[in-house]
Amino acid sequence: QLNILSNGRGLSQFTAKAWVNFNGEGTVAIRDSHNVSSVTDNGTGNYTINYTNNYANANYVAVPWANWDNSSLGVNTDTYSKEVDSVNVRSWYDYGNTNPVAVDAVAIGIVGFGD
Repeated sequence: QLNILSNGRGLSQFTAKAWVNFNGEGTVAIRDSHNVSSVTDNGTGNYTINYTNNYANANYVAVPWANWDNSSLGVNTDTYSKEVDSVNVRSWYDYGNTNPVAVDAVAIGIVGFGD
């Protein structure tokens, strides 16, 4: 069931409640988003994504993704400290599983599903 809220947003279990694509290098800047008010740079490869409208609880799913430097090198991402009003995302490059290094990503973000 798709519910249309008074502010015009559609909400359902099969639509993303929040998503964001932002520049994680230098001055962090949101390229495009839905239900994200801001992104905070907490240091190299560490960001807090702040929601405009909170989730009902912290049991939602936030799937992170990133592109480190527009090359063929992949970057690892994970989420932690998931709250109803925000989620933290980290990005790092793993040099042969021996020396993970935090990196700022040229493009990074999340897609979130939940109540």
